[in-house]
Amino acid sequence: MAGKNLPALFLMTTSRLAILLAVLLAGLSSVFLLPHQLGFQPVGITLELPKMVGGWYGKDLAVSEKERTVLGKETEFARKSYANGVGYEIVASIVLSGQDMNTSIHRPERCMPAQGYTIIDKRSVPVVLPDHGLLRVTRLENVRTVAGGDGSPVSLYNMTYYWFVGHTDATGSHFERTWLDVKDRLLHGYNQRWAYITIAANLPPGAENDPRAERVVDEWVKDFIKQLLPKIQKDSVQIAS
Repeated sequence: MAGKNLPALFLMTTSRLAILLAVLLAGLSSVFLLPHQLGFQPVGITLELPKMVGGWYGKDLAVSEKERTVLGKETEFARKSYANGVGYEIVASIVLSGQDMNTSIHRPERCMPAQGYTIIDKRSVPVVLPDHGLLRVTRLENVRTVAGGDGSPVSLYNMTYYWFVGHTDATGSHFERTWLDVKDRLLHGYNQRWAYITIAANLPPGAENDPRAERVVDEWVKDFIKQLLPKIQKDSVQIAS
């Protein structure tokens, strides 16, 4: 009896292998549906940071040659340092992806350690935007050790907020951005050209143990984002909150 069932078993196994192969080939062939060029969709932001954001006055910051080399020659940048006139600073940066998304777009979790920072906290926080809904951004708290005036080590604490903006979407999640990017490529045959926006501020030296100081800096940064976003983000963008 067992011998009589061998042909049927062989046919069943062959059929399953054929189905598996067909599914595999279909998945691999979908690669050819991906666009070979970026920028088919208009950019969702204006790559120019304003001179003034509320009471903060901005000055251009240079982009290092190392950044330009690592992120690719077609990557575009805008970066300013904003001062409020009483000694505090907020740094705003936009990185607009080039042809190679793998090098152009990355998260601060990848580059902050290379700058000597240790990430000690990560969370998603809401920023309520008048007439634009609610944007969830990623907030990192970082620390690095620098030499003080007398040469002794000093801990410098930093808050960095970031999010991504495409042609039609804005999100503070790297995984959300990746999913939207894959979906657009496979289902619609185009690619959003993503911008990566960071807003960063340092805590005053010695204020890391004062919760009030941290709250003040957080509120400054959130208010800065509320006032900056309408100046750089286009109406085509829908916030994925």
